[in-house]
Amino acid sequence: MIEDRARIPVTLIPGDGIGPECIDAARRIVEAAGAPIEWESADAGAEVFKKGIASGVPQETMDSIGRTKVALKGPLETPVGFGEKSANVTLRKLFETYANVRPVREMPGVNTPYSGRGIDLVVVRENVEDLYAGIEYMQTPGVAQALKLISAKGSERIARFAFEYARSEGRTKVACATKANILKFSEGEMKRAFEKVAPDYPEIEPWHVIVDNAAHQLVKRPEQFEVIVMTNMNGDILSDESSALVGGLGFAPSANVGNEVAIFEAVHGSAPKYAGKNVINPTAVILSAVLMLRSLGLFDHASAIEHAIFVTLGSGVLTGDVLGYDRGTPTTEYTDAIIGNLGKRTETWTVRDVKPLVLPKLDPDPDYVKTTSRSVVGLDVFVESPLSASELGASMMELTHDTRLSLKMISSRGTKVFPPTGALTETGDHFRCRFIIKENPGDLPDEDVNQLLARISRRHRWMHIEKLQEFDGELGFTRDQGEN
Repeated sequence: MIEDRARIPVTLIPGDGIGPECIDAARRIVEAAGAPIEWESADAGAEVFKKGIASGVPQETMDSIGRTKVALKGPLETPVGFGEKSANVTLRKLFETYANVRPVREMPGVNTPYSGRGIDLVVVRENVEDLYAGIEYMQTPGVAQALKLISAKGSERIARFAFEYARSEGRTKVACATKANILKFSEGEMKRAFEKVAPDYPEIEPWHVIVDNAAHQLVKRPEQFEVIVMTNMNGDILSDESSALVGGLGFAPSANVGNEVAIFEAVHGSAPKYAGKNVINPTAVILSAVLMLRSLGLFDHASAIEHAIFVTLGSGVLTGDVLGYDRGTPTTEYTDAIIGNLGKRTETWTVRDVKPLVLPKLDPDPDYVKTTSRSVVGLDVFVESPLSASELGASMMELTHDTRLSLKMISSRGTKVFPPTGALTETGDHFRCRFIIKENPGDLPDEDVNQLLARISRRHRWMHIEKLQEFDGELGFTRDQGEN
């Protein structure tokens, strides 16, 4: 047992389904290692939803995390039929835990098609932006819209975090995986931030990879990666893919890290069908506790537990997800084995010498990106119409010919359909009508917008508008396929 010191308060959330069993295993091991943790129990998840709290997180739990600044939690269920937003996402967003860290490494005794390849990588996922903002609309009865929000500040913050994380673990390469070849503004924001930040870390090799190629390379040659930083959706998908390479979600820990609060949890869900059967694999939650201890500066305690896990797995003590539930070691016995191996050191598996993580500190101003010039050059109006593109175009030109804005083109699902190009593009009832200011672009007063919309409303339903802007002489909007 490692020598005790002043006790550190940590919020402990058992969670739903298999959560309490996983958390109990992690708590027992942390205590057996002598880590000076003072647990503060709190609730969240399914039972809270049933009490009518739509977020799944009661105020007492929020207050506890606000005090301790650190939480270890089991998986939370978002029940179907009651409750609203995911309680997991609620906690991440309310405490601005902007970095989701998911280590992926080969484990002793856990045989996979990749065994012996030396997989040891970390996925760093931006955790609060992107499509996970959850802003969606039905624009027509048959067309849904989701807003993909990527900020320059959020992108720089997660890029710096990825480099700092690599530095803290002595890693030498950071890859940035984006879809910037198609989504040049949103995914491109991440790529640009990554390239801006990289020179501040000259000892670390940066490289950019298109995200679909990253998925391909993770299957083909995963050992080439050390740290991969991604936007929220991409990071969610590729981190799950990565965990499958080393034995599955039972070995997939994670940390949700912000500048003020950190929440540690397994990647896996609550798996209610296994709850209470003493058969589940608690390793992911135990390794999440290891990440927590390192975040608290308890490096020796963390390393002792990680060594004990490797010794236990290497000795053939494996749970049912690896051996089959009829042959696997019960959860409590597996936990006992790890506790029994505390103080032992693996001779064949590396436990990293981790240094304190330096969190990025960015300019707090809300208007993070300052411009020297900006102008409005037009307006996109999204309309619902049963007409053909040619009929809609003729109608729009007739309705708006004497306004300050002229119709440039109409598109359907990102492809120009009016004026006709000769292409074969199927249209539905959802169109984007692009209007350009006829003279003296630079500003678009509300009265001009109102006049245009009033004209359009005489015959058509409109549901959404976007100003077409230029910032420092650069277009702030994309052209559609076929638009010049």
